[in-house]
Amino acid sequence: MKKHILYYAVILSALTLFSCNKNSFTISGTINNPGSLKKIVLIQQDVNGISVVDSANLNENGKFEFKHSTPYPNIYGLRVGGNLFEFIARNGESIDFSTSITDNTHSYTISGSDESEKLKDFNQINNLYVDRTNKIVGEYQNKLGDIGSKNHDSVSRARVQDSLMSVYKPAFMKVFNEGSAAILKFVSENKKSLAGFYAATSLDSIKYESQLIAYADTIKTADFKDNPAVQRFIKDKMAAKPVSVGQKAPDFTVGGVDGKPVKLSDYKGKYVMLDFWASWCGPCRRENPNVVKQYAIFKPLGLNILGISLDTDKGAWLKAIGADKLSWQHGSDLKNFEGPTEQLYHIYQIPSNFIIDPQGIIVAKNITGADLEEFLNKTFHKSQ
Repeated sequence: MKKHILYYAVILSALTLFSCNKNSFTISGTINNPGSLKKIVLIQQDVNGISVVDSANLNENGKFEFKHSTPYPNIYGLRVGGNLFEFIARNGESIDFSTSITDNTHSYTISGSDESEKLKDFNQINNLYVDRTNKIVGEYQNKLGDIGSKNHDSVSRARVQDSLMSVYKPAFMKVFNEGSAAILKFVSENKKSLAGFYAATSLDSIKYESQLIAYADTIKTADFKDNPAVQRFIKDKMAAKPVSVGQKAPDFTVGGVDGKPVKLSDYKGKYVMLDFWASWCGPCRRENPNVVKQYAIFKPLGLNILGISLDTDKGAWLKAIGADKLSWQHGSDLKNFEGPTEQLYHIYQIPSNFIIDPQGIIVAKNITGADLEEFLNKTFHKSQ
């Protein structure tokens, strides 16, 4: 009889332990060569930001353990000294982690979580391009420092800076584009993984809007229904889809400088660039000379521009139009980001622009500087 009681007690204990494991995850491991480090911290990342959820003391062998319940598979981090090691956890997982404080490369091992291993793969890709970018930026800053240490007049200094920029900006953009391509490849190969989602959110949301909208479309039916960060991402991208490249531009009416209504449909059958800007927007005002230059070149070839100002002060708006010599048509709701046109086109930052072809289709979005000139050259030379 006693044997039966003991047997059932063992079974009950095992079932209880199993049940607890299914309602939480465990991450345990070893910090080698911890030195003076006594404590590590468990961090959670969600839609509300980063928050500390627990801490643990290292034992004399540098070992630790956390047990935590997560309402959905989510991204967590271990703060070890000054470094953050990210992982993905879901209830029921037992994850093993190890690293060394004396390892300057901050390498680590992790097992027991396929998602965490994929996240590690992404971080290795990302860190490679971050290191390459930092090297370029460091070299550029060192050269700038050399300029500052010499007795250049302001004109000479500006010329040298422009010369440096002409060398280092293309190098920077080359690494940026290569890194983004590598991340897109990772996302494509891991569409049903939370690691893939995390990688997607690291991309430039403006430059890669079309790709991110397509990605959001593919993960709507994936197993992310309980994760609020993923659901918010999907909602945002689906809201942006109607004014993304390839979509028909929605019509609108806005007040002109003379108070008379201006409609997008007034430009039916023509190329038109919607240019969202404001007199108080520094980056907009710095881009205006480039837009003026491109308008002078491509207006004879069929380019139209409709400026949409986010100003609330009509006087400041009109003054800026004159000061920057913006000779195209203008309109404004005079309601900042809350205007109906801004809401329709999901304008959250400026400068923003949309290039619409004669069929009313958005063919480009948010291109400035040399990219704008390149696009217009290709478009109008092709159309001739």
